[in-house]
Amino acid sequence: MAKVAFIGLGVMGYPMAGHLARAGHQVCVYNRTAAKAERWAGEFAGSHASTPRAAAQGAQWVMVCVGNDDDLRSVVLGTDGALAGMQPGATLIDHTTASADVARELAAQAAGLGLGFLDAPVSGGQAGVQNAALTIMLGGEPELYAGAEPILQAYARMTRLMGPVGSGQLTKMVNQICIGGLLQGLSEALHFAQCAGLDGLAAMEVIGKGAAQSWQLDNRHKSMLAGEFNFGFAVDWMRKDLSILLDEARRNGAQLPVTALVDQFYAEVQAKGGGRWDTSSLISRLLPAGKR
Repeated sequence: MAKVAFIGLGVMGYPMAGHLARAGHQVCVYNRTAAKAERWAGEFAGSHASTPRAAAQGAQWVMVCVGNDDDLRSVVLGTDGALAGMQPGATLIDHTTASADVARELAAQAAGLGLGFLDAPVSGGQAGVQNAALTIMLGGEPELYAGAEPILQAYARMTRLMGPVGSGQLTKMVNQICIGGLLQGLSEALHFAQCAGLDGLAAMEVIGKGAAQSWQLDNRHKSMLAGEFNFGFAVDWMRKDLSILLDEARRNGAQLPVTALVDQFYAEVQAKGGGRWDTSSLISRLLPAGKR
């Protein structure tokens, strides 16, 4: 069992740190809202610290799961940041969905201090994290990944090293491109079924057994037809992710016309107050007025 620090106890981080504690690891947490860290420590018989630096002291593995690039820098760098408290030989594992650039930046900072770094964004959402069934895509050195893999099994169904630092974040971008396109396609399919006079639920049951099957179809079509979106991965978070990947596409020359259009559609959802709705709320643009 390892000594672990976990920084960031949001929707994903809180249960992830909990799974580590349940697996028998010695876990110290930090959260910007101290009351949540205190609650976590009481629930999981762990400890909490007042700064990322204090949480990271003595830890072999330091996990971070915060909001964006700037949040990440704020808890990792500086005199109170996690890197300042880590001992040579320890490894920072970043679960934030962030840019590949910030991953490379932090990896360089870590290397200069004799520390390891893995970028390790996750996929699976709230259901995946609650069930310890996340998919984790990683970037970094193979020997660091080999050491981290047994620790990550506490909350992962699948882990895979995708290449050098930044590759995990780039793979998460691929994931978000797929999800946005799938949800827009599913929204249009459900809308078309209704306009054609079909039973939308029956149509999904039929095509869900064929080539159109997807996780989004299986798990979201009923709530989409009902106009229910107060759960799941928020539109605000998806737009943050899409902004990162569209910036990356401008740099690497990838052409993403559908993804750019879906991003505009999500902006429309935000404009009508749906920023915290689940990403399946794309259909709200097409639903009858009473269900929008």
